[in-house]
Amino acid sequence: MNETTLVIGGHKVPVVTRQAIVVGTGSAGYCAAERLYDLGVKDVALVADHINGGTSRNAGSDKQTYYKLTLSGGDPDSVREMAQTLFEGGAVDGDTALVEAAVSAQGFLHLCELGVPFPRNKYGEYIGYKTDHDPRRRATSVGPYTSKAMVEHLQASVESKGIPTYDRCRVVDILTAEKDGERRVIGLLVLRTDVEEGSDESRFLVFRTPNIVYATGGPAGIYGNRVYPNGQWGASGAAYRAGVDGKNLTEWQFGLASTNPKWNVSGTYMQVLPRFVSTAQDGSGEREFLTEAIPDYGRQLSLIFLKGYQWPFDIRKARDGSSLIDLLVYRETVLRGRKVYLDFRSNPMQPELDASKLDKEAYDYLEQAGALTGTPIERLCHMNEPAYQFYLEKNPGVDLEKEMLRIDLCAQHNNGGLVIDPWWRSNVEGLFPAGEVDGVHGVYRPGGSALNAGQVAATRAATYISARRAETPVLDDYEFAAAAEARVKETFDLLDSATARAEQSGAENVHDYLKNVQNLMSAKAGPVRQKDKVEAAFCQVGQWLDEYETTVSAKLGSRRSVDRIFLVRDILTTAYVYLGAMAEYAEHAGNTSRGSVLYTNPDGDLPVKGYGDDANTPLDMEDIFRFKLDDGAFNSEVQETAFRQDGEGKAAGSVNCSWRPVHQIPEDDDFFENVWRSYRETGNID
Repeated sequence: MNETTLVIGGHKVPVVTRQAIVVGTGSAGYCAAERLYDLGVKDVALVADHINGGTSRNAGSDKQTYYKLTLSGGDPDSVREMAQTLFEGGAVDGDTALVEAAVSAQGFLHLCELGVPFPRNKYGEYIGYKTDHDPRRRATSVGPYTSKAMVEHLQASVESKGIPTYDRCRVVDILTAEKDGERRVIGLLVLRTDVEEGSDESRFLVFRTPNIVYATGGPAGIYGNRVYPNGQWGASGAAYRAGVDGKNLTEWQFGLASTNPKWNVSGTYMQVLPRFVSTAQDGSGEREFLTEAIPDYGRQLSLIFLKGYQWPFDIRKARDGSSLIDLLVYRETVLRGRKVYLDFRSNPMQPELDASKLDKEAYDYLEQAGALTGTPIERLCHMNEPAYQFYLEKNPGVDLEKEMLRIDLCAQHNNGGLVIDPWWRSNVEGLFPAGEVDGVHGVYRPGGSALNAGQVAATRAATYISARRAETPVLDDYEFAAAAEARVKETFDLLDSATARAEQSGAENVHDYLKNVQNLMSAKAGPVRQKDKVEAAFCQVGQWLDEYETTVSAKLGSRRSVDRIFLVRDILTTAYVYLGAMAEYAEHAGNTSRGSVLYTNPDGDLPVKGYGDDANTPLDMEDIFRFKLDDGAFNSEVQETAFRQDGEGKAAGSVNCSWRPVHQIPEDDDFFENVWRSYRETGNID
């Protein structure tokens, strides 16, 4: 390691030189740092905006799932079969799916060895259960905080090795240089958010490195309605500014979640059949709004029950299934401007539960659980007491026995992200996206596969760096300062101009920019999208991005305001790229819908009543809910998105999308002697 000070762009900046930098302290980031160290790349450091923040450490669900190869029972399974399951999610590359399946057992057993208490039976089998989009019993869990347990054990391992962490560092830019016509990583520029005005320390810090494992998490900051924990923002904008391309950016998961505290209301929270109510903004006018569209008592309760199993919004279940509930929540909150709550204190539609009206699946489940009577809160405490205690213990706490729980249809996970190959290399040499920030998933994915994917990504990136890039030289002082000059100067200039405007006017607008872009994204680019509205939002965000460096203002004396100068620019860049991809997708796919999004189609159909003689009669809903399914028409294609600044002083630049066929699952020669020989010669690392 080498720490020095260089003059870059006319400014003295501290520079830390490392062979590899891992950005992010979630489960993927910690795993990458630990793997690098164990594979011999010991000159590694972690960088985080908040070491105790992030989704891995602070998010979960009723029973958070980890998805991996079957390791118990007599059900047949294989690496190839698991890869096929992942591949069938649509718009998934078969080579990365095969890697995810092949490395899943290694990643899982490593976590077990670190002490994550995944359950096993008395014979030593790691037992499993079926999750959504899963034909086998590959799923397992340690409870609501599975990812938190993973982070804590991985962090302990990293700290035991003495790997340093640079905390309170906001990513500003990934520094790159051209070599032989290709862009490559040379370093990372960050803002130190713990440095106060007047301090002798520099607000900025530069890492000089040829290798960055980019484990920054999903771009949660672009949405206002989100279930991501507070403090999870993402840093995808810096990657796009550096020339990294995106993949499947249109594919998000949206689901019902409580808003304060943020938590997914899946599983038992739905299976106990709570009452859905809405009120005016002032709390008046309470009513059970589901009854307007689903007046049949047994059908309404059965759909509520199914929301527990089928929790994320799925457009295939919106016509006459459980995802109709998501659309009705969206209508209440977005179109009607009302607040929506779950009420566990009383039963839906009538005082006493009439379980005889439930569909067989719901009835049998609740009968087996001994929960066919009482109120929703009584059923919840009987079936899953910790789920009730969870809200009591959160800050702010909610006593479901005494008060209603406010919910909304929220962004929960981005299935798309930055482009990667089977070694998790991006299209920029030396940058390895890992975790939710990468674009490994497609339209659908088995529940819990994201936790596996992060461990696989970290393992693959670390393996490649240790084998092929451990000796990659860094630039010398002169070359590095010259290559980093433009970005560093731009950064200092942005800070100076933004704070000068605030000092001159006495006001700041950086927080307004953040609020405006988040509200716009939730309204126009959420689970219900209209092509013309997405295009208008794309133009609006482009305008904000173009004007940002000459209009943004922030108070120099506020570390939060200074931090947000660069955070908001990152979010604006990300939103601009995503909106460009969404607009192009709507054009390419002819406004057909898939995944967790409804694209309004004037020629489409409305949801239907779904039962009795009028089963196919359209519901009285707004035309915004007309849609046509794509029926898998584009499952064999991947949309890739390139953001390029135009060099004319405009920050927005251009967003260009292209489509290519998915990579099929490879049919490699698995004859042992051939693989062994190749492994001895090259490690089978290409």
